[in-house]
Amino acid sequence: MVNTHQTSLELEPPRLSRSDRVLTPAAPLPSQCHGKSFHRILVGVVSLHVLLSVGGFIFLYHKDRMQLPSSEKQETTNKQQNKALARMVVEPRSRTWNQKSIRGYLQWDLNQSVRRSINYRNSWLTILQPGDYYIYSRVTFLKGDIEQPLVSRVMLRKNGTVEDTVVMQAYCNLHIDSRSASIPRLCTATQGEVIPLETGNQLSVWVVDLSLVNYEEAATAFGLYKL
Repeated sequence: MVNTHQTSLELEPPRLSRSDRVLTPAAPLPSQCHGKSFHRILVGVVSLHVLLSVGGFIFLYHKDRMQLPSSEKQETTNKQQNKALARMVVEPRSRTWNQKSIRGYLQWDLNQSVRRSINYRNSWLTILQPGDYYIYSRVTFLKGDIEQPLVSRVMLRKNGTVEDTVVMQAYCNLHIDSRSASIPRLCTATQGEVIPLETGNQLSVWVVDLSLVNYEEAATAFGLYKL
């Protein structure tokens, strides 16, 4: 007889016990070191971006601040260069004075004078820029007059009129006695004042007697400049 029980047992595959089971290794987890490196790189990139942004802002801020004073300085310089002024040098006596014009207005040498935004014609300076002007005059006399005092006047002539108005005047006196008659005596009438002027206003210097004036450049002068 065939032993069926033994045969069936032999045909069944052997069962493994729990302790004999084969464990399949799980997939490896991401490396912690790799994650830390990526985090550090990200932080470094963000920090660099912040530093560049702050540095760029500071650079642009200081650049704008430097450009602003430079622009203001240039604008101030341009304004000063465009302001009206005149420094008039007196014409020599041989070309200004004659017996027919004992009294009158001083004339000025255009070749030696300096003018900016100021016109000149026949002893008169014409204002082209309205505003407040500092006006000065210096007239030196080398001889006196027994009938009238030595006086110089700055005269103003307004638009469309021929009437002259005195805006400044100054006097000086020559003390002459018998003991010093051989010594040359000089006196200077000096004046200066701030006067508001309009476009077209004209200014000139008048003296009582042109023959009494010292026509040296440094002795007699006239000028003005806009404030």
